[in-house]
Parts: sequence; C-alpha cells; structure tokens
Amino acid sequence: MAKYNTLLYYCYSTIADAEQFAADHLKFCKSLGLTGRIIVADEGLNGTVSGTAEACKAYMDAVHADERFAGTEFKIDEVDTPSFVKMHVRYKSEIVHSGLRDPNMINPQKQTGKHLEPVDFMAMKDDEDVVILDVRSNYEHSLGKFKNAITLDIENFRDFPEKINELAKYKDKKILTYCTGGIKCEKASALLLHEGFKDVYQLHGGIIKYGKEAGGKDFEGKCYVFDNRLSVEVNSVNPTVISTCYNCGKVTDKMINCANPECNEHFTQCDECGTAMEGCCSDACQSHPRKRVYDGSGYYVKVPQPVNIKNKKVELA
Repeated sequence: MAKYNTLLYYCYSTIADAEQFAADHLKFCKSLGLTGRIIVADEGLNGTVSGTAEACKAYMDAVHADERFAGTEFKIDEVDTPSFVKMHVRYKSEIVHSGLRDPNMINPQKQTGKHLEPVDFMAMKDDEDVVILDVRSNYEHSLGKFKNAITLDIENFRDFPEKINELAKYKDKKILTYCTGGIKCEKASALLLHEGFKDVYQLHGGIIKYGKEAGGKDFEGKCYVFDNRLSVEVNSVNPTVISTCYNCGKVTDKMINCANPECNEHFTQCDECGTAMEGCCSDACQSHPRKRVYDGSGYYVKVPQPVNIKNKKVELA
C-alpha cells in the first residue's frame, strides 16, 4: 500500500484578504508536514499537495470545514513518495493566469460551460456535432490528448483568448472543453460563452478524473502534471503513445525539464538521448555553466535565477 497521497484540487470562491490567507495557509500546510504548490488569489484556490494519507485527510477536512471551500473536489492519487520537495503557497492575481481580469467577462462563479461527468463526456465526445477542445499548452497536449481533439498552439493558458477567432468556425457545434483537472476549462468555457458560442461543455474533474472514473478510454498518451512525477498514466482501456523524442524522433512518453535552469524547457526525451544529452534539449544547454545534474528523472527543485532590475542583480525564487 502506498504511504503517501497527492491531492489535486481547485475552488473558485472569493477570499477576503487573500494575501494574508496565503501566509496563514502556508503555516498550516507546514504544520501537517505537507509539500506542494498552492496558488491563492482573490478568486479562490488552486493547489497540488502531497503527504501522508493522514496528513492529506486532515488537510481535506480543514478545507471542507471552511464554508468558502466546502464544495472543493479533490482528485487523490496514491504515490510511493511525496510528489514535491518543498511547500509553497503564493498569492497571485489569478489562480490560473488568463490575463482576463474583467469579472463581467470571465467569472466562473457566475457562468461556465455545462459540467459533464466523465461517463457523459465519453458518451458524447464522438457525436457528429461535437468538437473536443484541448485548452492546455503545447507541451501538455504533445504528451497526451483525446483522440480527434482540437489543440491550440499556445505556450501558456494566457494565450488562449488570442485563439478564439480560430475557433469561430465551430460556433454551431457542441464544444467539449477539457484540461488536466478542470480549472482552465472554467475560464475557457466562460470566455467561449462570452464570445457567442452557444453550446459549451467542460469535462468535470478534467483528464485526471476521466482516467479514474471512465478508464481513460481514447485519451492518447500520458497526462502532464505539475509536480515531480511530470506525467501520469490515464488510459487503462486502449492506451497508446503519441509523443516522440525531441532530439531523435523515437517514440517515447517520458517528459522532462531541460537541465539548463535558464531554459527549463518542458519536452519529451528518450532515455538514450537523456543520457547522451545529460537531460538537455540542445548542445547549447548541455554546455551551459549552470547546467544541473541529470539524475534520469528530469525533475529539479526550483533554483533562484539572477535577473537584472534597473541594473541591479537580484535573485528571484
């Protein structure tokens, strides 16, 4: 039996004095011995935390005891080791960065696409009048995506609004959006509705819940996750691998971060190239003086990087 759990969750709920809440929440998480990454904003919480089963249960109980977050749904994975090294809780302007700050345009607490449970999503996804839309970034959908899904050429979710015009030809279709855990779909589906799309749905709980409750049928490849696992299996029904090594083109489902911290590119790389390139995406990164030691996992604890602000060198965590 696995000794640890990893929890993935989000909740759109207004938090008064969210910056102070973030500081207090960090202390609470540390008191439980949790590791992970949580974003706190005025609009809610977005987190992945890991710890013993007992600590994770205590955390979920505490979150649910707060009336603001009582409806939070946790996706729970059993893991052999904690999925993070440190515990971070940070206050930001949004819990998923879209660049859309106008609550009259995007407010998941007021309007989103219709939520589809995994079995309903599976039943609807192959209908002729349906378009499956992946709202994640390039490096995520290159590792895995739903069969026949529309993918967008975006580096970050904040680029999604710029792609709306490319989707206009699908306005008379049923749009089924999906992402890792559901959080991006809340804003993506809301924006689509704002832009005149009439029939918009979203996969409730995202790819992770779909894998757990519907066997992951027709999800091709693996799902990228934002912790030191980097990717997880989804499909136990008809699994396949769709990603290839960035360096040699060999089929591989291994996702890593470039060993050069000033690049830190997310890319797929086979073990052979990983060894030869020392976990780097290019010769230039391999010869970089700050290159990190590659241990085969492709995951690194974040290292502060120097940046220049008004000619003064400072360290950013």
